[in-house]
Amino acid sequence: MNPARPMLTSLLRASQCALTCTLLFGFLAASPAHADGGDPLVEQRDVQGWLKKIQSAAQKLNYAGTFVYQQANQVRASRITHFVDGRNELEKLEILDGRPREYIRSNEDITCYIPENRSILVEKRTTPEFFPGMLAANATEIAEHYDVKKGEGGRVAGYEFSSIELTPRDNLRYGYRLWTEKNSGLLLRAQIINERHEVVEQITFAQVVIGGIDKNSVRPTFANTFGWHVENVSPNQSYQSGWSVNAVPPGFAKIHEIRRSVPNAPANLLTGGGPPGVHDVSQLVFSDGLAAISVFVEPSLQNRVEGPMQQGAMNIIGKRQGDFWLTVVGEVPAAAIRQVANSIEFKSR
Repeated sequence: MNPARPMLTSLLRASQCALTCTLLFGFLAASPAHADGGDPLVEQRDVQGWLKKIQSAAQKLNYAGTFVYQQANQVRASRITHFVDGRNELEKLEILDGRPREYIRSNEDITCYIPENRSILVEKRTTPEFFPGMLAANATEIAEHYDVKKGEGGRVAGYEFSSIELTPRDNLRYGYRLWTEKNSGLLLRAQIINERHEVVEQITFAQVVIGGIDKNSVRPTFANTFGWHVENVSPNQSYQSGWSVNAVPPGFAKIHEIRRSVPNAPANLLTGGGPPGVHDVSQLVFSDGLAAISVFVEPSLQNRVEGPMQQGAMNIIGKRQGDFWLTVVGEVPAAAIRQVANSIEFKSR
């Protein structure tokens, strides 16, 4: 068993809404190195136009579809429905594989329905955008760390697309390839390619309809939730932990820092478990506008084994530092995660 898996499982279980959404829909795309005979580099103003169009389409269009998320040998399908009602964004996300989950978003408010134990988790959105949106990025900064060019056209899920490729200029980030619907700019497919030009993650619409969406289709499936347990797991977003990272990859900056209370992991023979109750977990999030790296800091309550692990494009390191356990997670190469993990320190406030 991978030594980092217990601590990751604990974090995922403790914050099912925020982290599940982050892992599924905070996914962005990636591209291989330059292909022979490719189009010329895209100018900065064109890059900014692409990114703004993708963002606007995700936020302002009505659409519904089924998409498939592939990470290494894992494949998961989900269904998303997005409806704009005046100034309000309404969204319904249904997890189709494994244990059923349903997420209803109204602007920044997310409600997670878990039918297996009749519970509802309520939380504020902390990740800026989920698929088919993407993090807002500055074209000038992107041009400093990626080479950008136009790719080939074609069809995805029955729609004509245009594509754009971003190739990293260092070994601290992956590349990006984005396929967008030719007219609206809606993101249809995204891939992450590692330094060996291998596809390590992909997210793609298998079927999607743009426009003509009924508002009723974004209502919760579970109409009668009388007797269900409701828990507010919204994090403290005006929080400064005192922890800092002194060597984030070039172009990365802290975009937010939050704290949430999570249950202690149950005892077992592998991890030793911890005392019953809850503990605070701090999360620092860094981004270059495309990729994101999270640092989780929590009390070292369990007998954990330090070490790295990898799941598709996601690299993870768990390490003990004094009386705390640090977990660094990001869809960036292992070199970037190691650099971040080795530069974390606590500074008195």
